[in-house]
Amino acid sequence: MLMNSRTYNWGYRTEPEAPTGNRPRFWPRGRALGGSSSVNAMIYTRGHPQDFDHWAARGNPGWDYQSVLPVFRQSQRQQRGADAWHGDAGTMDVVDTTHRFPVSQAFVKACGEAGLPLNDDFNGAQQEGCGFFQVTQTPQGGRANSARSFLDDVMSRPNLTVLTNVRVTRICFDGKVATGVEISRDGASGRRDILSARREVILSAGVINSPHLLKLSGVGPAEELRAHGIPVVHDLPGVGENLQDHPDVIIRCLDKSGTSMTVAPKLSTVAFLARMLFQKPFIFTPTDCGGFVRSHPDEPIPDLQLQFAAVRMQPHGQGLFTPMRSGFVLHICHLRPESRGRVTLRSADPFAAPVIHAGYLTRDKELDALVRGIRLGRQILAQPAMQAFHGGEESPGPQVQSDEALRQWIRDHVETVYHTAGTCPMGNDAMAVVDAGLKVHGVERLRVIDSSVMPTITGSNIHAPTVMIAEKGAEAILSARQGAATVGPIHPGADEKKP
Repeated sequence: MLMNSRTYNWGYRTEPEAPTGNRPRFWPRGRALGGSSSVNAMIYTRGHPQDFDHWAARGNPGWDYQSVLPVFRQSQRQQRGADAWHGDAGTMDVVDTTHRFPVSQAFVKACGEAGLPLNDDFNGAQQEGCGFFQVTQTPQGGRANSARSFLDDVMSRPNLTVLTNVRVTRICFDGKVATGVEISRDGASGRRDILSARREVILSAGVINSPHLLKLSGVGPAEELRAHGIPVVHDLPGVGENLQDHPDVIIRCLDKSGTSMTVAPKLSTVAFLARMLFQKPFIFTPTDCGGFVRSHPDEPIPDLQLQFAAVRMQPHGQGLFTPMRSGFVLHICHLRPESRGRVTLRSADPFAAPVIHAGYLTRDKELDALVRGIRLGRQILAQPAMQAFHGGEESPGPQVQSDEALRQWIRDHVETVYHTAGTCPMGNDAMAVVDAGLKVHGVERLRVIDSSVMPTITGSNIHAPTVMIAEKGAEAILSARQGAATVGPIHPGADEKKP
């Protein structure tokens, strides 16, 4: 499974923290061309318009919803066609699934029976409601990750060179001017080469590795850098702070109909595999439906995301034999956390994984919302549409009922839902790392372009807004180049060599 692959995943683990049971948590991140879009569930959701208006209000002009909507549209190749919210002339396929399990269809119906609005487009006129997700797959059913969507067709360009199986170990500076990057080709003991930049360096290493690389390169909190013997290029205290994630819990139930996805050798499994082989196109993701709901009527916009999967599973696909029995899970994640974590250095060794403090549940807001979310989830699963499928709740289990029991269960079982953001936030306050053009404060010719620049996390899956950030970043780079005269090359220093 991609989430547990040692080849295609960084497989990070967070530090034990008291509010959540003092146990480390598994934080998988994609380690391939396309990053985490190569290992994710392929769900395409953008966030609520207020997410982006909030970014703009924090001193980031051009990031309000009306400004970013055209950017979302331009990257899309929307299967349903173009409209006010969607584009069909881009290179990233966004399509409807063609295979839906009976229990998934029942779940969406049960949401309506529970009084929730139904919604067939979470990225359209309104986000709130329940229904089936669209996914980033090709019309033929292949994964439309970022590499396939934006890189594959231009690999033959003479001005593009893609290196794989190398590790960036630091960003090189001449004073406070970024001049290139140092790479290692053969692991920690391999030779180091310098790749020199004629114009600027673009850091797109993700919410964990981008702040890690900045700190290894001397850009970050001066006290922390000096503690690890790293010369300070620029004291930037916000690097690695402001880490955000959507805390997630799972209701797991048995499926008495036996129609959910399993790995058991039985007729329904054979039928599913046959459809995979012979149905064209076969467009499928296990987490195919869900929605955006409010944990309380006083919430102005949805603060919970529901994600339903027709498979009996444990978090991150752990528990090899769990899917041997038919079942289903309902993920409930809180979209607007106030808790914050951080990414810090373990050492000056670029091959040592950074220290990750997830910071889950340090505020009551998330905990209270998740308690209400579990109660809402149970209410949905008790509706008539689910009666033919619901074979009993395994987790949290019928014995976990009181608010305090639920709160403790959440503390013990909360996990990442892979929606991490915020460790190099854009803005103009003392803790901002990049400006609205994604340039790193205090240094020259260096930008960060990935989900780490989000000042606050979007209320959505993280892939679509990250692609939008990349599109905006590309526009900023091209605009700066077109607006400038000839930009001369920065020559390598005496101790640097070209590869």
